[in-house]
Amino acid sequence: MELNGVEIEDTFAEAFPIKIGRILVTAATRKWVNIAAQEATGFGTSVIMCPAEAGIEKFVSPKETPDGRPGAYIQICTFGYKSLEEQLLERIGQCILTAPTTAVFNGLPDSEKQFDTGFKLKFFADGMESEDKIGSRKIYKIPLMEGDFITEHSIGGVEGIAGGNFFIMGDSQMSALIAAEAATEAIQELEGSITPFPGGIVSSGSKPGANKYKFLKATANEKFCPSIKDKVENSQVPDNVNAIYEIVINGLSEKDISNAISSGINAAITIPGVKKITAGNYGGNLGPYKFNLQDII
Repeated sequence: MELNGVEIEDTFAEAFPIKIGRILVTAATRKWVNIAAQEATGFGTSVIMCPAEAGIEKFVSPKETPDGRPGAYIQICTFGYKSLEEQLLERIGQCILTAPTTAVFNGLPDSEKQFDTGFKLKFFADGMESEDKIGSRKIYKIPLMEGDFITEHSIGGVEGIAGGNFFIMGDSQMSALIAAEAATEAIQELEGSITPFPGGIVSSGSKPGANKYKFLKATANEKFCPSIKDKVENSQVPDNVNAIYEIVINGLSEKDISNAISSGINAAITIPGVKKITAGNYGGNLGPYKFNLQDII
């Protein structure tokens, strides 16, 4: 199958279950929303070695937030609800509460699973906290040196999906990178999904385990490394491809992942020099979710 002269391989992206907490961060300006959101989602690229996968889902206007200020939805993802609860408390407490003018609201107020994260944060006030409401949302005011930090009582969590992906193959590093940037920008316009790697782009796509160094959990996916395509048996790098970037996607639902893959691919294939789009899978052994690229497109 070809779109805009780019081959879309008949393959699927393989994904697995993960627990996701969703937070709405607001601040006085878009600048401080962005800073707080980036801090809270730092060191959150991959659960291979990070304590969580995390990312900015999308920015929202003051008309879309409870306190009428600029905001951003962020997602924090871990394998278990216990670790998710810990990560929510630590990341909000250390990275958002500490940032100027910020407030925190529940990004999944209707989900069955709720953590009393805001209730626990209020103890930072050492008895000087107060309880209030913004609309129907129960909030706490924590007095700080700059004024009051506002946090909603609960943060919701759901069973989500991690590891949705597609690979962008380009004739040069710059063509593939520009295409990957276009893909991640398109995905960040959507609700429900994040691209947790730096800038949303993976330069170091990996495989589970190792061929040689058996003590490692993950190693370079040599079959997709262009610089050694002549040395690797059964290399998956075409002759006209000299750089590959992977876009990894986590989302609240299968629909969110599918929408992100579709939007990302459609943005990427508009960039000259993109030769092929494929995806990473391990024959269905990694996870139960399969996203067929051609079906999604």
